[in-house]
Amino acid sequence: MGISVASEFTAIIEQDGEYFIAYCPEIPGANGQGRTKVEACASLAQAIALILQDRRDDALRGLPPGAIRETIVVK
Repeated sequence: MGISVASEFTAIIEQDGEYFIAYCPEIPGANGQGRTKVEACASLAQAIALILQDRRDDALRGLPPGAIRETIVVK
């Protein structure tokens, strides 16, 4: 457990006044913001990581006893 695999996602970035807002169409609800595009993307990356970790944790709560868990790498 705890294996981390890097993945790539799309960041859509828009400027709103003095701030940049970023969201990820592949991960509903993932968005970030910052005063620069770099800050907005970093904020978005944190949001994506949190959402994916929450989804993993939620999915694993209901595993039946004796279920086999394997790690699959997607490239």
